[in-house]
Amino acid sequence: MTASSAPPITAYHVMTKPIGPICNLDCTYCFYLEKEKLFPSNENFRMTDEVLEEYIRQYIHGQSVPEVTFAWQGGEPTLLGVKYFRRIVELQKKYADGKTIHNALQTNGTLLNDEWCEFLVSHGFLVGLSIDGPARLHDAYRVTKKGGGSYTKVIGGLKLLKKHAVEFNTLTVVNRANSKHPLDVYRFLRDIGSGYIQFIPLVERLPDAEAKALDLDLATPPRADNQSGPRLPVTEWSVEPKQYGIFLTTIFDEWVKRDVGKTFVQLFDVTLGNWMGHGGGLCIFSEKCGSALAMEHNGDVYSCDHYVYPHYKLGNIMQQTLGDMVSSEFQRQFGDDKMSTLPKYCIECDVRHLCHGECPKHRFIQTPDGEAGLNYFCAAYKHFFGHSRPAMLKMADLIRHRRPAAEIMRMPA
Repeated sequence: MTASSAPPITAYHVMTKPIGPICNLDCTYCFYLEKEKLFPSNENFRMTDEVLEEYIRQYIHGQSVPEVTFAWQGGEPTLLGVKYFRRIVELQKKYADGKTIHNALQTNGTLLNDEWCEFLVSHGFLVGLSIDGPARLHDAYRVTKKGGGSYTKVIGGLKLLKKHAVEFNTLTVVNRANSKHPLDVYRFLRDIGSGYIQFIPLVERLPDAEAKALDLDLATPPRADNQSGPRLPVTEWSVEPKQYGIFLTTIFDEWVKRDVGKTFVQLFDVTLGNWMGHGGGLCIFSEKCGSALAMEHNGDVYSCDHYVYPHYKLGNIMQQTLGDMVSSEFQRQFGDDKMSTLPKYCIECDVRHLCHGECPKHRFIQTPDGEAGLNYFCAAYKHFFGHSRPAMLKMADLIRHRRPAAEIMRMPA
C-alpha cells in the first residue's frame, strides 16, 4: 500500500495488542478472542522485542504533538508480566525526544499483584478495569476458562489498585443481563470508587458468509459499499436498543441530581461537549473517524479495533510507517465513509450532531422508510438525547457563564 499524497496526519491513536487476543478469561460476549483464528496455529502471541521497539519509535516520532499516549490492550496484556512492561518504559524513555509519554493499560484485573501495582503507580499508568457490575451481573458473562465467575478475582485486583493508589477508571460492557439493572450497576461502580465510568453497549451478529469463510462465529462489520447485506440475528447477549436507552436515562437522572462534578460518565461528558459544539473527543460520536488504529502483536495494523479483518489490514510496521498507513487513501476513505454513508433519515435527524450515526460497525438495520445503514442503537440514543436535553442545555449554559456544571444539582428540575 502506497502512501497518500495528502498531508500527513499529525496526531493519531493506536490501540496496541502486545499479546493479541490471548486472555486468561473466556467472556461469553468477547468479540476478540476468536481473532486468534486469523493467525497461524503455531503463532507466538507475544510482540517481539524487534516489533515492540519499532512500534514505540514510530509512534513517538511520527506525531507532531508534545504528549503521546500509549494504549495497551488485549486479550489480557498483564499475561506478559511486569518485566515486559519495564522494557516498554525503557524504550519509551529512549525515544521520547523531549515529549511527555503517558500509558494506559486495559485489564480484567485478575492477575494484578503488589509488584504490578507498584510498577503501575511508579510509572504513572492509568488503568482501565473491566467490570460489569455487582457479582451476579458481572459473572453472567465474564467467566473463566472453566466457566466460573471472575468477580472475586477482579475485586481482589481492584483492592490492590486502591491500596497502592494506582489511578484507575472502569469499563462496563452493557449487555442483555446488566442492562436491566441500571441503578444497581451505576451505584456499584460509584461505590467502589470509580470516578470515571465508561459504558460500552454490546451488540454482535451471528456469522455472515465472510465470517464463516474465516471460521469466525460473529459477523464481520457491514461494508460501506454494501450496507444492505444479509439481515442477521444478534447474539443472545446483545443489549436491546430500547433497554439501552432506558439504562442510560435511568442512570442520568440519578447522576444529574447528585453526582455532577464528582462522578464522570464518559457518554454524558461527550454528549455535553457535542451540545456545546466543542466535540466530545470520542470516535464513535465524531463526524469522521479513521485516526484510531489497532495494532496486533505481530505488527499488523488495522483501520480500527472493531475492524480487525483481512479487508481492513493497512500493513505492517516492519514494512511501512504508521504515518503512511494512517494517511493512506484507504484509511482516509474509511474515515470519510462514516459521514458520507449516512442514510437520509440520519442526515435529517435533529440530534445528528450528537452522535453522527455512532460506530459504522453497528449500522446494520434499516430506517423506517427501508433505507439501509441505520445504527442498531439509533432508538436508544434518540431516547437518551431527548430525555437529557433540558439538563444538558442547562449545564451548557452554566459552563458558558463560567460557572460549574455541578450547580445544576441546586436548580429546580
